[in-house]
Amino acid sequence: MSLRFTFSSMLSLNNCLKTKPGHLKRITLLLAGILTSLQVFSQQTIIRGKVTDAESGDPIPFANVVLKGTSIGSPTDFDGFYEIKGQAESDTIIVSYIGYERKKKVYVKGITQTINFQLLPEANSLGEFVVTSGRQENPAFPIMRKVIDNKKFNDKRKLDAYEYESYNKIEIDIDNITDKLREKKYMQKISAVLDSVSVIAGEDGKPILPLFISESLSKFYFRSSPRLQKEQIEKTKIRGVGIEDGSLISQIIGSSFQEYNFYQNRMTIVEKEFASPIGDGWRVIYDYELRDSADVEGEYCYILDFQPKNSQELAFVGTIWVAKEDFGIKRIDAAMQKGANLNFIEKVRIQQELERTTAGAWLPVKSRVLIDVSELSKKSAGFLAKFYTSNKNLQVTEPKPLKFFARTIELEEDARTQDDIFWEENRHDTLSTTEKNVFAMIDSLNNIPLVKTWTTILKTVARGYVEVGKLDLGPWPFLVSANNVEGLRLRVGGRTNENFSRKWQLNGYTAYGFNDQKFKYGLGAQLIANRKKWTTLSFNYRNDLDQLGIQVNRLTNLDDGSAFLALTQLGNLVRPFRYERYQFDFAHQASKAFSFGIRVRKQDFNPEFNFRYRTNLNDVASPLGSDFSTTEVSLRLKYARDETFLINDNSRISLGTLRWPTFALAYTRGLKGTFGGDFDYHKLDFGVSQRLKVGFWGVSFYQINAGHVFNDVPYPLLTAHIGNEQPVYTGIAFNGLDFFEFVSQSYASLRYQHFFEGFILNRIPLMKKLKWRLVATGNVLVGDVSQSTLDVQVNRDEQGVPLIGDGSVQDLFRTLDSSKPYAEVGLGVENIFKLFRVDYIRRLNYNALNPDRKSSIKFSFNLSL
Repeated sequence: MSLRFTFSSMLSLNNCLKTKPGHLKRITLLLAGILTSLQVFSQQTIIRGKVTDAESGDPIPFANVVLKGTSIGSPTDFDGFYEIKGQAESDTIIVSYIGYERKKKVYVKGITQTINFQLLPEANSLGEFVVTSGRQENPAFPIMRKVIDNKKFNDKRKLDAYEYESYNKIEIDIDNITDKLREKKYMQKISAVLDSVSVIAGEDGKPILPLFISESLSKFYFRSSPRLQKEQIEKTKIRGVGIEDGSLISQIIGSSFQEYNFYQNRMTIVEKEFASPIGDGWRVIYDYELRDSADVEGEYCYILDFQPKNSQELAFVGTIWVAKEDFGIKRIDAAMQKGANLNFIEKVRIQQELERTTAGAWLPVKSRVLIDVSELSKKSAGFLAKFYTSNKNLQVTEPKPLKFFARTIELEEDARTQDDIFWEENRHDTLSTTEKNVFAMIDSLNNIPLVKTWTTILKTVARGYVEVGKLDLGPWPFLVSANNVEGLRLRVGGRTNENFSRKWQLNGYTAYGFNDQKFKYGLGAQLIANRKKWTTLSFNYRNDLDQLGIQVNRLTNLDDGSAFLALTQLGNLVRPFRYERYQFDFAHQASKAFSFGIRVRKQDFNPEFNFRYRTNLNDVASPLGSDFSTTEVSLRLKYARDETFLINDNSRISLGTLRWPTFALAYTRGLKGTFGGDFDYHKLDFGVSQRLKVGFWGVSFYQINAGHVFNDVPYPLLTAHIGNEQPVYTGIAFNGLDFFEFVSQSYASLRYQHFFEGFILNRIPLMKKLKWRLVATGNVLVGDVSQSTLDVQVNRDEQGVPLIGDGSVQDLFRTLDSSKPYAEVGLGVENIFKLFRVDYIRRLNYNALNPDRKSSIKFSFNLSL
């Protein structure tokens, strides 16, 4: 009750005293009212609480909380908390924020109380901006120009070096659990856990089922010249459905993968390039509106709203708080616009709070990211991924030496700790009650037999192996195949895993062909001598069947478990041969950018097709042979300036490079007479590859290769360019060529792919609803074979009978005209039904040699975002 009402009550009392004594009862009531008013006025109203998203449970920072009809209020902080002190006529408190439905509740005056809010997102949260016309300039534009002009001072990348302590928290949940879904038979088996989802949902929130939660504490280091970063992950705590070890996951839950810098023109989020609202192209991509100004933690800030001009652009809708002093970004709240050409992702929201350093540039102190994965069908549920980062002890420092950054991500040996006391003392923020419940619920889910079965199946599909104790059985893509030589082929194999040893890995397989009735087999062992500098020694033995033109890339080894190699074992094998191989490898990561490997290989070649060679290549009268042996020593060098690796059990996974190209060089020396080698030769191969970001035009990939064989050798030892006769598209082959269609002694090639990411089709009115995306490809190949090498080839047997064709050398293999490169182009459409890609490939020349391959259609399965 207000003071004004108390004075009016006193006036009424004075009038009553002048009247008859019979009004004593009324006087008593008025006195009671006065006393009550004075008591309420003397007690201050204090309201505290938290504002969260009703769907995700995440805090909503920067929301406006006010007492109805007054200016008494407070914005929520980064963690969604607020506190209001004051009095008002109304007994209603209101909370509102852009993109959410306004909500109000009743409060009790004169006491301290807690009132929490859970807000539902608005169906259409994007309103029209007021765009000024005529000569009057949009008042937001001068501020934005200042922001752009000062980026070079405010961007953290301008600092020579900095470091900080980083705390990261990740949670992944199943959301949109409908009643119909809960009635499913397989869902009823986890009903005990589902019954407790209300604890997670809260008062007004929607129920979610947790799958994963993690915490990590790390030290992050950066230097600008050359641009390098390193994260030392000191401690991790992981709970996840089906996750037993967590060594790989521990490396990806730190701050290295939670870097969101809006000062970049484009930001990579869920593998897509989003345009920043403060990028250099701000005026072309976004509209802006100056909404207000406010004091934010002692920093006077302009508040600007922004939204994209194109409804399908990979861009954001949101608000930025710009510091008046230096036009740096103090706060930003950015959400992906609803119409963006992105699959399966319903919502992406990034909220960030930054702090000015002593050197002027701004560093993030808190970040929160929400990614909402939509339901794949009306009968399925969706997923929520929530990321939170808190940075402390921010320091601008002197650059650390280059060798300090040899490993981008380094996991301490004792990092995976479950010590609750450690986390209570060291986590930057206390866990909420909800988060504590999440840990307990995941433990309950892991004990349900149905959950164990499904997680085993999913891990098998993803890894290619079935984990059985200390063994991994597989890879499953090679389990069954069929071809014209072996008929039906069955293969079983496996390898030891980290449970067996963290230093040694053993592998082996056996296969049987029902047509040739022969066993094939292989054995191998690898010693991991040093995990930090990744030094390995390995030995492998194989006795198997292969075809020419597949295992010829001396720069990059095709993975034994790759889907492309599995496909090459189907159908008709082109010039098949049996081989027995002994191979020794040594590999070492000498520095962050430079690695090298040495290989010694002895192989016996036993062709299953008509083949002859002169045992003395330069003597036309020398005896002919069909089987031969090679002994090779190879040196492979690789330079990748900003390549990042993860350690997965006893293997290493490359995440590729971010900005710089990768260079590779391989030299191979064939030794005659050593361990039975029949030929003496030298080979040299060079390659460079890179992923290029080209702004709103999309993303490009290119690969350039060149090589030369310096000696005259039988054609199986030349370079056979990889073709693709399968209906499935692959990026490592010339898709318009057959297997073994062209052979070269000297060659140079370019493979190029460009992904438009909806840039063209998004602008066609009837097409943009489909969200299809164009892909352009182009491959060029130059090559030749010297006359002296052609002269040593043989196309007749010992009796002079032609082996292939009419017996001429040209019938053995085709060569390219050195003045006429082979070229093929392609145009594809991906994201068909969000899953498929179709490419049309057109050969531009050499069609007379292979008229059936003038053009072709290739299909591929591509689950992309």
